[in-house]
Amino acid sequence: MVSLQLKGVGAGYGRTLTVSGVTTPVFTGGEVVAVIGPNAAGKSTLFKRIAGLLKGPGELQLEGSRKGEAGIVYMPQDTSASPALTVYESVLLARKQHGGGWAVRPEDLALIDETLASLGIRDIAFRQLGELSGGQRQLASIAQTLVRDPEVLLMDEPTSALDLHRQLQVLAFTRELARRRGLLVFIAIHDLNQALRFSDQTLVLANGCLCASGSSSTVISTEMLSEIYQVNARVEPCSRGTLQVIVDGMVDEPAVA
Repeated sequence: MVSLQLKGVGAGYGRTLTVSGVTTPVFTGGEVVAVIGPNAAGKSTLFKRIAGLLKGPGELQLEGSRKGEAGIVYMPQDTSASPALTVYESVLLARKQHGGGWAVRPEDLALIDETLASLGIRDIAFRQLGELSGGQRQLASIAQTLVRDPEVLLMDEPTSALDLHRQLQVLAFTRELARRRGLLVFIAIHDLNQALRFSDQTLVLANGCLCASGSSSTVISTEMLSEIYQVNARVEPCSRGTLQVIVDGMVDEPAVA
């Protein structure tokens, strides 16, 4: 099974490192890892470094992979698929670009049909991307990513344009897929309650540095919320034994007269 560990990893733009010294535990296939932190913490930069799109110091130790670095697939916040393509065409193109030649096989079509159905977008399969809403385009982008047969999947805010029902659907499907395929999934996400619900491990980034890592239920704590996010908040049990973040206000929030 695939595993990944970062050792002293850094990355940046030009001569400036915007992420530095990131060393993590070993993460293994089947896990979902939430990557959280304030805006401009370095989450997207770290993902691009892992995906090989940025250079930088440190080492990525990838073990148990059938495909090597080609098995690391990155889904950015913004994708550039042609708006003239239909959803089905864009997903098929993504599938064939990942390797194995350009001949379309029955298993390719079966995987695409399964993915579109699981994401709830079979009904828009033959609509052009340029006709879709932002949320629909995001779902199409997720489908394009999933059919590339990743071993390590980096998803940069994959639910930012989705309504609550679709967010839960996508995150539940991603978690199930990680378990079933032995995928190692990293998700940059702002909703900490969803991180608690759907992730096994959490990395906390702030100012380009790794501030905490470990099980999500341990890392997402009252102390971390105060220190990293500057909010007064509580982490309490909710239904089915899961945890939830309840925010009371900002740190040093002015009192209301």
